[in-house]
Amino acid sequence: MPIYEYRCESCKHEFEALVRSSDVPKCEKCGADKLERLLSLSAIKSESTHALAMKSAKNRDKKQGAEREYTQREYEKNHD
Repeated sequence: MPIYEYRCESCKHEFEALVRSSDVPKCEKCGADKLERLLSLSAIKSESTHALAMKSAKNRDKKQGAEREYTQREYEKNHD
């Protein structure tokens, strides 16, 4: 069963739905069945995208670590 992305033509709400070939999805927000199926981008995994994801994760973790250290120092300063 594929997952499709839809946009409701009535309320413009966008959502994903797991759809069997015989099922007709309805808008999660307003219940309308007049939907536009959107094009989905496929996920691509390669060495370069993996390297970029790892670099981004390391930067995020570094920033969170610095924020945790700052929070800990402030706590210790105010609670001693």
